[in-house]
Amino acid sequence: MVRIVISGIMGRMGKKIAQIAYQDPDVQITGGVESPDCVHFHENVGELIGEKLDAPIFSDLAKIIEKADVVIDFAGNTEAVLSHLRLIAADKNKKGMVIGTTGFTEDQLKEIKDLSKVVPVVLAPNMSIGVNLLFKLVQEAARALKGKGYDIEVVEMHHRFKKDAPSGTAVKIVDILKEETGIKNVIYGREGVYENGRPSDEIAVFALRGGDVVGEHTVIFAGMGERIELTHKAGSRDIFAKGAVEAAKWIKDKPAGLYDMMDVLGIK
Repeated sequence: MVRIVISGIMGRMGKKIAQIAYQDPDVQITGGVESPDCVHFHENVGELIGEKLDAPIFSDLAKIIEKADVVIDFAGNTEAVLSHLRLIAADKNKKGMVIGTTGFTEDQLKEIKDLSKVVPVVLAPNMSIGVNLLFKLVQEAARALKGKGYDIEVVEMHHRFKKDAPSGTAVKIVDILKEETGIKNVIYGREGVYENGRPSDEIAVFALRGGDVVGEHTVIFAGMGERIELTHKAGSRDIFAKGAVEAAKWIKDKPAGLYDMMDVLGIK
């Protein structure tokens, strides 16, 4: 049994994680964390998801940290997530942490990496099984097509309320492409005149926003006479919530370190 506290509990993902976790016999929800502006709307996770569950909601993780084995954090504020990780790292019991929040700066990512030397952390921009398989397929395709004249384009689309662009998943895809191809030049969107056509040494990324799209990612390898497209489309947030819960179960009692969903799923 793993005891979890969910940060960002009143957000779309936080609530969905609570609903999925409540149904898992190997998981006990012991509390939630939300910003002070929202915490007064619900005082208990059970009330939030309409179930018989006594799990209080606080605006301060310190008030409930002792009841958790693992904190799942989908808070919308990256600095809030970092403050939670600092608290966990300072706790003598060294809890685990699963981070699904995206939009971290390079400095923030460095701090997460440093703190993961003290506590176990799963950091993943996307926790679905399918997307993490997509990461693997992109890696294999980029490796196989390197130097063979294929142009690479990345297109992602999300709902109109998503804060960061490009998505954390698209950023991860680009990181994989850069590592496998050696291409360092990444552009975001495209405008203007290409006198000599599209440069071969660039990766282009396009972020589309609109409606209620849960999440779509396509990686295009375009050659002369053929095109390979790898696409993942999310139809429900359930896939991300299930992945987060599986990550929480997996990270419990793991040694300190920075892990991702490919570690959790064993598909590296």
